[in-house]
This record gives sequence, C-alpha cells and structure tokens, in this order.
Amino acid sequence: MVFLEKIRGVPFLNNGLSNYVTAIEIFIISLIILYAFKTYIIVFLKNAAKKSRTHLDDFLADSIHAIKWPFYLYVSFYAGTRTLVIPPTMNKILQVVLLLFIIYYTSRFLQRLILHYTEKEIEKRKKQNVHENSSMIRVLGNLAVVAVWILALLLILANLGINITPLIAGLGIGGIAIAFALQNILEDIFSSFSIYFDKPFKEGDFIIIGSDMGVVKHIGIKTTRIQTLQGQELVISNRELTSSRINNYKRMEKRRIQFNFGVEYGTSTKKLKKINEIVKKIIDKIELTTLDRVHFKSFGDSSLLFEVVYYLNTSDYNQFMDVQQEINFKLKDALEKEKISMAFPTQTIHLVKD
Repeated sequence: MVFLEKIRGVPFLNNGLSNYVTAIEIFIISLIILYAFKTYIIVFLKNAAKKSRTHLDDFLADSIHAIKWPFYLYVSFYAGTRTLVIPPTMNKILQVVLLLFIIYYTSRFLQRLILHYTEKEIEKRKKQNVHENSSMIRVLGNLAVVAVWILALLLILANLGINITPLIAGLGIGGIAIAFALQNILEDIFSSFSIYFDKPFKEGDFIIIGSDMGVVKHIGIKTTRIQTLQGQELVISNRELTSSRINNYKRMEKRRIQFNFGVEYGTSTKKLKKINEIVKKIIDKIELTTLDRVHFKSFGDSSLLFEVVYYLNTSDYNQFMDVQQEINFKLKDALEKEKISMAFPTQTIHLVKD
C-alpha cells in the first residue's frame, strides 16, 4: 500500500498516476455511454422513425447511424484527456483532430441532406408526371455538395493556422484564367441555368429553332437533346438555344389554322354563296373547333379561291392533323353533293385566226 501511494505521487509528464486512472475511467465510461447510444438508442430511433409518416426522422436516424466508430473512440479519448495536464501544442493537435472529425461528419450530413431533398424533388416531379428540368435539379444539387466540401476544406485550413486569404485571392486569379480558357463551356453552363430559371421551355415541349423542330428530351449542363419528327436526336448547345428565337408550341393554349381551297370558274354565283354556309356547318359540328371566318377571297389563276380561318382548342399537332383531315373529307363530300367542282391547275389558250 505504501508502495502504491509512492507511485501514485510520482508525476509522469506533469501528471500523477491518479490523473491517468481518472482519464482511463472517463474514457471507458464515455465509450460505454456512446456504445449504448449507437447500439440501442439509434436502433430504437430508427424503428420509431419507420412507424411515422414523415421521411425527415428516417433521414436523421440514418444520418446519425452513419457515424462510424472511430469518431466515438476519439470523442471518448478526448474526454479522458481533459483531466490531464497537456502541453499547449499537444492540446492544440487534439482539438484540431476533434474539429476535423466534426467538420467531416457535418459536411457528410449536409451532403446527404442536399442529395436527399434533390432526389425527393425529382421523385415528386416523376409522380406528378412533371419532368421539368429534373437533370438541372440534380446538377444544382451536385454543385451545392461541391460548395459544402470547399467550405469544409477552407475551415480545416483556417484551423490549421494557414492564412487562407492569399489562397482565396490566388483561386480568384486562377479562376479568371480558367474562365477565359473555358469561355464557351462556361457560357453553355450559365445558359443552362438561364433555361432552368427562366423556363423558355421544359422537357416534353415541342419547339422550333430555325429550321429544326422536335420534342425536348433532355436538358443538360452543356447541351439540350431534341427528338426530331424524323426520329433522329438533335444535340444543341445551351448557348445557341438562349441566343435564338424559339417557338414553343407546348405553351400554345389553342391553335389558329388558316387554309385555302378553290372551286372552278364555271361555278355559279348562287352556288358560291352556299359555300360559306357549308363550311360553317362542317366546322361547327366538329369538337374542339371554333370558326373565325370564311370568305370568297380572290380570283386565282385557275380557280375561285376561298379562305377559311378557325381555332382548335388544343396544341397537340396530331389532333390538329386529325381535325383538318376530317374537315377536308366533309368539305369534299358536301361540295360534291352540291355539284360544286373543286379546281385543279388548268390553262386555257385562246387562238386568234387572222
């Protein structure tokens, strides 16, 4: 007993044996508490979260469960060292290591949170059958994750005693140089952001750009892909899209249609006057159509020309063609019943005999 008392009183690295015993006790107790927390409490929280209707508690339980054992071991070790007299340099190292653990797991939590809500938003749009720029949502989520880890790196460097001001300034100058080198690519990237926020079109829209037309299938970070009417995939840079005039037919609530037809010059005036009423009856009986006007427009080279304008209460191109076809069939039948002949290109040559 006397020997133990003597040993207890002998200092080692500025700490007596009793200090080390206390540190070990705190380490073991902390480890037992954290083990119980990870083994039982987190499992209880995960089971409770599964019974609730919200997804946030499931996410929080999974995030806590994702913390690995090295973190718990180090936290227990760090708690034990608080009872010891430690040199300032060593104490600073212990604090920095703890901070590294905290920054790492905080960054991982934010990364999981960002990706969780990104996928949730994409899934929500799929259930609602709204595929509006889902690829851009994923890109924005990934950029937010990159920003989180850059911020984490800067915090680590700052706590290591490194002056990050020159580094940030250097990154700024380097960024300008990179921006000049990658000017076209950056223009496409910023154009993709413009498309996402301004929404001139979205995936599923039928658009016309110059002589090209088709359905938007995918809006990427650099290019947009369009399925043309011929079947091939057209890839256009986002920069070109934002600098061009685009006709978006999906946004059209109703379609204005104008078409002409001609009858023979030999048609009597009485029959010509019937044509207006014939066209009106045909269009009024067709669903989704509203007649605007029908007129005997002009005397053509080989026919008497009529012009018809009507509105179709849908933007679907296939429906438009179906309706126009129905009008054409019914108009031809009605004119045949009235014995009104539709014109075809003819040329009459008058010969004068001297």
